[in-house]
Amino acid sequence: MLSMVQRDHLMVKSELKLLNVVQEWFEQFCSKYISHLGRSDSQLYRLNLALAEGFTNAVRHAHHTLPPETAIDIDLSLWDDRLEIRIWDRGKPFNPDAIAEPEPGTLQVGGYGWFLLRRLVDRVVYERTSDERNCLLIVKYGLETR
Repeated sequence: MLSMVQRDHLMVKSELKLLNVVQEWFEQFCSKYISHLGRSDSQLYRLNLALAEGFTNAVRHAHHTLPPETAIDIDLSLWDDRLEIRIWDRGKPFNPDAIAEPEPGTLQVGGYGWFLLRRLVDRVVYERTSDERNCLLIVKYGLETR
């Protein structure tokens, strides 16, 4: 049976300038609990990029009409076989499946973030929770714990 190895939580305001704080928190968590052997470094880079994309989307899109004091909650859960990142926002929900994937070689305004996330990690889910928040779940399998 798989078990959770470690968990951490961060709450920040909806301000892009706090992205550095979020990424430093993530890197500290990973340096403590995830082995940096072989390909893990590139996986951690991809996860950090996915975290940055999820956080900036929450600030720019979900919270764009809300005060900057509106909190964004982020959870990291390290399991024996995976790392899960959950980013909660309080904006209006949207259906990511309704976003048309850009055709190769074409330009469009916005919508690339969702497709980037799906290419960076193994699983991405965006859903409305019972407490009327939205949760972006980002999952990466195969990381080695310390």
